[in-house]
Amino acid sequence: MTATEEPSAGGAPSPPLTIAQLAELAGVSTATVSKVVNGRTEVAPETRALIERLIREHGYRPQRRVNPAALVELVFHALEGDYPIEIAKGVEQVARDHQLAVVLSELQHRHIPGKGWIEGVLSRRPTGVIAVFSGLTEDQRDQLATRGVPLVLLDPLDDPGTQASVGASNWNGGLAATRHLLELGHRRIAVITGPDFALSSRARLDGYRTALDMAGVPADPALIGRGDFLTEGGLAQAHRLLRLPDPPTAIFTCNDGQAMGVYRAAHQLGLRVPADLSVVGFDDLPPARWMTPPLTTIRQPLAEMAAAATTMLLQLAQGEPLTRPRIELGVELVVRESTAPPAR
Repeated sequence: MTATEEPSAGGAPSPPLTIAQLAELAGVSTATVSKVVNGRTEVAPETRALIERLIREHGYRPQRRVNPAALVELVFHALEGDYPIEIAKGVEQVARDHQLAVVLSELQHRHIPGKGWIEGVLSRRPTGVIAVFSGLTEDQRDQLATRGVPLVLLDPLDDPGTQASVGASNWNGGLAATRHLLELGHRRIAVITGPDFALSSRARLDGYRTALDMAGVPADPALIGRGDFLTEGGLAQAHRLLRLPDPPTAIFTCNDGQAMGVYRAAHQLGLRVPADLSVVGFDDLPPARWMTPPLTTIRQPLAEMAAAATTMLLQLAQGEPLTRPRIELGVELVVRESTAPPAR
C-alpha cells in the first residue's frame, strides 16, 4: 500500500505516516513538513493547516526516536499574586526530583493560548504541558497529542471530561464557608463569585446556595455579586452590596484577592471587620494570615494540587495508564478573626 492509498474496507487502520509520506500527500517538500512537525513558524498558514490536518487524520511516526527535552511547560493565564507562586512550588518540587527544569509561560490574562504559543512548545519538545486555569483549543490539543506531548489541566476552566486534570473540592468549600457564617447566626450572607466561565467559581457558588437551602434561608439574587477573582472586582461588588437598602452582614468571596477588596470597601464606608461585617475568603494564600484582621478562609492545597498534576504528567510521559484521569483534593475551613456573630 502506498502513502496515498486508503486501507481496504474492513481492514486494519493505516499505521502513522513518516515525514516523507506526509510530504507526498501534501504535495510539499519533506523540509516543509519537518518545520511544521518541529514547531517552526516559517510555513504559510494554508500549508501548515493542510499538514496538521493530515497528521490528525493519519498520525505521525518519527523516523528515529526523538527524546523529549527535560522540561515541564507550565502555562498560566497571568503571573500575578501568590496563586502562581504556590503552583510553581508544587511543580518544581516534583520536577526537581526527576531532574526536570520548569518553563513558565504567561498568556497575558487570556485563558486560551494565542497564535504562536503551540509553535514555541513544539520547538522546545517538553516532557509535557501543565495548563493552569486555562484551556487549549481542540487543534492545540491535537498537535500536542500527535507529537506525544502529554497535557494535564490544573484547576480547569470547565468540565475536563476524560482529559487528565487536577482540581479542588470547590463545592465543599463554598458549602463550608457559608455554613460557618450561618452557624454564627448570619442570614443576610452575600457572595462575590469568580467569572461565570470558571468551573471553580460555579462550583463555589453552588455550594453557597446549597448551604442556604439546607438552612432554610432563601437565596436573595441581590446578594450575589458577579466577580472576576480580582481585588478591584471585590472592591466594586462590595460597594454595591453594602449600599443595598438591607445590606449583608457577611460576605463570602470566592478567592482571597476579592476579600482584600471587601476589606477596602468596608474601611471606606466606615465599617469594621468583623464587628459590622464578617468576611470569608477562599484559597488561604500567604497574605490571608497577615490581613487586618487575619482572614477566615477556605484552604485550597495549591502546592499539593500542582505536585499531583506533575506526577500525573510524568506517568503519561512514561506511557503509564492513569488510575484516575481526574484528581480532586479536599479543602479546609481555616477560622481566623474576620468572622463573628452579626451585630444586628
